[in-house]
Amino acid sequence: MPQGQVTSTPDDGLTTRQRRNRPLLVVHTGVMKGKSTAAFGTALRGWNQGWSIGVFQFVKSAKWKVGEEEAFRALGRVHEETGQGGPVEWHKMGSGWSWSRRAGTETDHAADAAEGWAEIRRRIAGAAHDLYVLDEFTYPLKWGWIDVAEVVEVLADRPGHQHVIITGRDAPPELVDAADLVMETTKVKHPMDAGQKGQRGIEW
Repeated sequence: MPQGQVTSTPDDGLTTRQRRNRPLLVVHTGVMKGKSTAAFGTALRGWNQGWSIGVFQFVKSAKWKVGEEEAFRALGRVHEETGQGGPVEWHKMGSGWSWSRRAGTETDHAADAAEGWAEIRRRIAGAAHDLYVLDEFTYPLKWGWIDVAEVVEVLADRPGHQHVIITGRDAPPELVDAADLVMETTKVKHPMDAGQKGQRGIEW
């Protein structure tokens, strides 16, 4: 999209301003790292606009240290103390199955994920946030723990002006079709190919 110019103008009856300000459903998928990082970058922009930011992490363990979490919690405190930016909430949803391998059956983990999605549904219905980051949300969809058709319907019917970003590998085709913006990360090179493990400030 050269210089930010659109390639076509749809005959949808909307003004340029209305079209520019409509809420977006964004999907970051693919095999390479950077999906969550890109989502959090967008959330930073939203915070600067004074938006209410809601981050909901699926799959990662509650013990997993995420650098962005500490940064956003600090920004939340900045907003509370000075009024700058917007409010921030950060929640770890589900049980962290793929990272922590904590005790429990698959049924337990599916129930945890479903409970997390139910909370997000409630917030969307109440227009609680301006921007939602549903981090690693593609995994409970892929494993059948949360119904994809229901998610697509809820997001399509969401009230108000609420942006939603979903991250994770193997995004279901139905979700990709419903999204306004889809990014797929492709690996060209990675330090792990040369035997280098993750490091502070890069991976977490």
